Amino acid sequence: MSLPAVYPSLAGRAALITGGASGIGAAMVRGFLRNGATVAFLDIDGRAGAALAGETGALFAPCDLTDIAALQAAVAAVEARLGPVRALVNNAANDKRHRLADLTPEEWDASQSVNLRHHAFAAQAVVPGMKAAGGGAIVNLSSVAWMFGAPEMVAYVTAKAAVIGLTRALANALGPDNIRVNAIAPGAVMTERQMRLWHTAESKARLVGMQAIKADLLEDDIAAAALFLCSDDARMITKQCLTVDGGIR
Repeated sequence: MSLPAVYPSLAGRAALITGGASGIGAAMVRGFLRNGATVAFLDIDGRAGAALAGETGALFAPCDLTDIAALQAAVAAVEARLGPVRALVNNAANDKRHRLADLTPEEWDASQSVNLRHHAFAAQAVVPGMKAAGGGAIVNLSSVAWMFGAPEMVAYVTAKAAVIGLTRALANALGPDNIRVNAIAPGAVMTERQMRLWHTAESKARLVGMQAIKADLLEDDIAAAALFLCSDDARMITKQCLTVDGGIR
């Protein structure tokens, strides 16, 4: 495997990753640190967050992202420590499975809250600092699940489709302030959580077999896309969705 790219423009900039304690988010924390950024991450999992912070030296702020007041307070605390956030990655999500017949209004609202709503309010919270610093980059995590129309997670799929609309609207709203907004749609990244809750070795092999590139899609592959989109190398890229799925669609 080739050595990972290094983006000098990220050095010294504050980066904030939501859902950063494990999986794709943890790969992003490590990736930004490798590029010399000062890194903070938010997560509801206090134990995993503390462990990653101890390992990497990144700043961990425990936070339930569905509590918007808590999210706003966490962003303020991060900026008080690190200065204005120049790179925000809205990564946190929950792809809970359900049957349509069993879906309740409360579960629908909870899914939109954890998979969509905090993207907008995290962006809102960091924008003043980004403007004052002369610009920044926001990356929202979508999913190829909405492109397939995955039937076993209607609420999640709806939220991840809406992330694309939010990304495009924010890009237009914030572009005049030199703030770029893009999305990433990961494919079948088999994180520890995915394998523990939803998949088996057999289902993983089946999904890899559906890809044009017959290799495991890794957390680092998604982190690499986020690093590029947040760097000055992507200075004229905004309002886009980058699909990283090995060609599964």
